[in-house]
Amino acid sequence: MSNKTQEIGDIHFPFPFTPYSIQKDFMAELYRVLEAGKIGIFESPTGTGKSLSVICGALSWLRDFEQKKHQEEARLLKAGTTPLNDGKEQPPPLSASCKRTPDTLSPAGEPDWVTQFVQKKEERDLVDRLKEEQVRRKKREERLQQMRHNAQLKYAAKRVRQEEEEMERLLCLSREMLAAGTGAKPLEQLASGEEELVLAEYESDEEKGAPSGVDEDEDDPEEEHVTKIYYCSRTHSQLAQFVHEVQRSPFGKDTRLVSLGSRQNLCVNEDVKTLGSVQLINDRCMEMQRSKHGSHKNRAEEEKPKRRRQEHQAACPFYNYEQLQLLRDQVLVGVKDIEQLVALGKEARACPYYGSRFAIPAAQLVVLPYQMLLHAATRQAAGIRLQGQVVVIDEAHNLIDTITGIHSVEVSGSQLCQAHSQLLQYMERYGKRLKAKNLMYIKQILYLLEKFVTVLGGNVKQNPNTQSLSQTGTELKTINDFLFQTQIDNINLFKVRHYCEKSMISRKLFGFTERYGIVLAPSREQPNLAGLQHFLQSLQPTVTKTPVTPVEDGEARVPRPASPLMHIESFLAALTTANQDGRVILSRQGSLSQSSLKFLLLNPAVHFAQVVKECRAVVIAGGTMQPVSDFREQLLACAGVEAERVVEFSCGHVIPPDNILPLIICSGPSSQQLEFTYQKRELPQMMDETGRILCNLCTVVPGGVVCFFPSYEYQRQVYAHWDKSGLLARLAVRKKIFQEPKRANQVEQVLMEYSRCIKCCGQAGGTVTGALLLSVVGGKMSEGINFSDDLGRCVVMVGMPYPNIKSPELQEKMAYLDQTLPRVPGQPPPGKALVENLCMKAVNQSIGRAIRHQKDFASIVLLDQRYARPPILEKLPAWIRDRVEVRATFGPAFATMRKFHREKSVPS
Repeated sequence: MSNKTQEIGDIHFPFPFTPYSIQKDFMAELYRVLEAGKIGIFESPTGTGKSLSVICGALSWLRDFEQKKHQEEARLLKAGTTPLNDGKEQPPPLSASCKRTPDTLSPAGEPDWVTQFVQKKEERDLVDRLKEEQVRRKKREERLQQMRHNAQLKYAAKRVRQEEEEMERLLCLSREMLAAGTGAKPLEQLASGEEELVLAEYESDEEKGAPSGVDEDEDDPEEEHVTKIYYCSRTHSQLAQFVHEVQRSPFGKDTRLVSLGSRQNLCVNEDVKTLGSVQLINDRCMEMQRSKHGSHKNRAEEEKPKRRRQEHQAACPFYNYEQLQLLRDQVLVGVKDIEQLVALGKEARACPYYGSRFAIPAAQLVVLPYQMLLHAATRQAAGIRLQGQVVVIDEAHNLIDTITGIHSVEVSGSQLCQAHSQLLQYMERYGKRLKAKNLMYIKQILYLLEKFVTVLGGNVKQNPNTQSLSQTGTELKTINDFLFQTQIDNINLFKVRHYCEKSMISRKLFGFTERYGIVLAPSREQPNLAGLQHFLQSLQPTVTKTPVTPVEDGEARVPRPASPLMHIESFLAALTTANQDGRVILSRQGSLSQSSLKFLLLNPAVHFAQVVKECRAVVIAGGTMQPVSDFREQLLACAGVEAERVVEFSCGHVIPPDNILPLIICSGPSSQQLEFTYQKRELPQMMDETGRILCNLCTVVPGGVVCFFPSYEYQRQVYAHWDKSGLLARLAVRKKIFQEPKRANQVEQVLMEYSRCIKCCGQAGGTVTGALLLSVVGGKMSEGINFSDDLGRCVVMVGMPYPNIKSPELQEKMAYLDQTLPRVPGQPPPGKALVENLCMKAVNQSIGRAIRHQKDFASIVLLDQRYARPPILEKLPAWIRDRVEVRATFGPAFATMRKFHREKSVPS
């Protein structure tokens, strides 16, 4: 594949082949958005080469930006230093204005010589900083060049030494604290490894001032964060596909790219990976790091006979600073996806999770799931700095829902009781060893947990599985009302949240529970722990009380959550949200264990505001971004982004206009009006008419037909009705029928059988011409699945998938938008517009499953007369809206369909 440099204006865009005209427009507009530091909303249909356009457009801008930056640095350095006779450098001589008398004043009221002096000092500081950056950049380039020849890093040993010294100092402090325990009688001897479970002395930031740590190494090149592009997408498979596009692009050999992922995806320690659960893997990883730091003891102490440590407490062999530094540079010298990064980590015996994070500062392109970027705490933990950087969020059609989901959290009554019992037993075990601050905060957390259970109508001292609640139903509260009702408004939740973060109490509690609540049986040596294990066992529902759903073949069992307090910490953090931006939902469901408290985020902009504020530019891109008003109003305007900073770009499709046939059909073969409202869609005549329409379509459409229903329940009802009426048998004459499975692990199998059936029918001939796949909007098949060519020659939408208007969450969101957003004359209220937009976003995603490349063709059938209304039509993607045909009756619509597929199915 030969590279072809495209000249658009005076900008050079390297491209692997001659791009489509819409790709040229996309790259040019993207370049302008990044250069001007704006917020861009980009829509480019699937199959138009959006990923390559993003890669070549964004990296071309980064190339030019770095070049201009280096030229400016060289100019400033040249102007800022004048060589002396002895070869040393000095700042240029003061100008004549600096020689004025001290009496001369500047406009600010200061003598001119003071202003000049300050200005010159700033210039000298700038020059010094530029010199340092040049030195760091040169060292980094030399280091990466050496890595290509497998040279050792000279910074590795220094890093190891600094880390060990710091950890030894912290461990000594911890030992001193444990040795200084007070009490009337001697403290019980701690078992081997148990000292790691005891909380260290806690001081708030106000008490201890600025935190002290290892002095920053001025010579260490990893500290420099170069200007970079953060590329986010929804899933690891989409990110891997993007990385492969980068590898094939003209920038594949010269770009320093880093792929980030979760511990679950990047861990190479087999003992940890087998835990399965994300939370368990995270907890075990952190525990093993602490074990590593606690292993630096003197030889005399090591030689003392001691009880054998549990195997899971051994230090991770892949967490080695020297090896991590080497892995970091191996990551930077070549573009690698997650799988290649894991293979490299196994080969280098170094952790890819931490090695990739060490590579972030020097990287030019960082690829990561957008949950990692959109959550501030996760962002900070990963070492991501957004100041002055560029963020590209791809597959962003559900960005608002994603931010809302990340910051909404639900805790069950069972989790609250379990956390309370664990923490109470922990305090009983180690209370005499804990300082006053720790005890104070532990008692506050216990109080909070007790009040949360009480507000649900339960008792924290009883088994939640056997507690029946007198009051049932759902109750929605503002944050302040919830705090008052639970009587916790006098507790500073900000301080409690900070304590949880700094003390890592949930991790200590996890280790304690695992050691005594699960691993060891109660004995006379641990009299205070017998109740804990009994209580934990009582929380596990037995087969006789609660029937367990059998696990399907191929589906892994989900491990029991091991750290309920960690989940509850997220709920506590959510309660610090501003009162107007969130709500608390109290759900009482018969028993305490099934009841829950849920925090609902109403204003996702409050979390997105930090991203748009810090970044130089933000690009929100997707194949289907309509309706765009949601992004403008709910996300950007509420985040304080000025309207003039927002740029919209939408391009058409690369397919010829006659390769797509979008039809809106308003009535069926028997003249039944098609309006699938909640009241009408379950009528027998409406389900019969839907079946007759599909029977007719399946006689003229070759290959595969994908039919989307508004919900699983409605699909089940229609299928059962067709089976009873005989329509299912009539459909099966032309197409083999498949249904979307509810279990995610069965999707791949259904798709393979669906594809195999279409291929076999195409080759064998006969009456069966392909397959019909009955799917659900918002289900497994409506997003991310590729129905190209014969897999999706026709996509049918049955009705309009409006969300449940009776949902308390949706009603509260609608009310919030009506109160927050201005009412536009001639437009529906913001709350009603939200419902329409949610519906049409789901429709656009579903119908986008077909037409996946330039030579593809398909028909799109929208079965509901409401689609013909102008406000709804406007929300369809432009490339579909411009070609849609509305048919009031079925006869002309069917004739158009037959003509379209007859012409397209003839070999050219």
